[in-house]
Amino acid sequence: MDKNCSYPFSALLSRMKYITRWGLMRSSRTETLSEHTTEVAMLSHLLAIIGQTYCGQTNLRPETVAVAALYHDASEILTGDLPTPVKYKSEALRGAYKALEEESARSLATLLPDELQAPMLPYLTGTLLTTEEKALLKAADRLSALIKCMEEEASGNTEFASAKRSQLQALQQMDCPAANYFLRNMLPCYAQNLDELTGGCP
Repeated sequence: MDKNCSYPFSALLSRMKYITRWGLMRSSRTETLSEHTTEVAMLSHLLAIIGQTYCGQTNLRPETVAVAALYHDASEILTGDLPTPVKYKSEALRGAYKALEEESARSLATLLPDELQAPMLPYLTGTLLTTEEKALLKAADRLSALIKCMEEEASGNTEFASAKRSQLQALQQMDCPAANYFLRNMLPCYAQNLDELTGGCP
């Protein structure tokens, strides 16, 4: 390592823009890990506010959930994006991948100065989130995947039809009130074009 490069944590995270998702699928447009994490952060922040406002979840911390979402897939810099059908094929694989993610998160933290490792690690692992907040982040992650499937479908690509059904079913089974609100009131807007979305906006 270059002697002037003491702490490569941020430089390594910046490489998320080179990691592509949906590796087993034929996509009409490539989605990077950076795009995904940004979208999940925005969605999880919004879901937390929806939860506070409409669902009585007053203990949610929207800003904390959003920042954790920015780091929720950071370990994929080291592991790559393991396709969902492989990751969830069996409990053994799921457990092994979860352990790999946690070890990768800890490895990333060691690329920071000693004093910064303890404050950063809970964001990398998600351990600073409550059970409710973890559920919201997971719902936002699935919503991001569902939106990607809808975009591919809108472009005429039928490759994502099964994935779309799976993500929608998984979201419905989560029975997350904030996600259900989003599905009813916000998700349909993703089918609109720019003029329809902006409406009367100047």
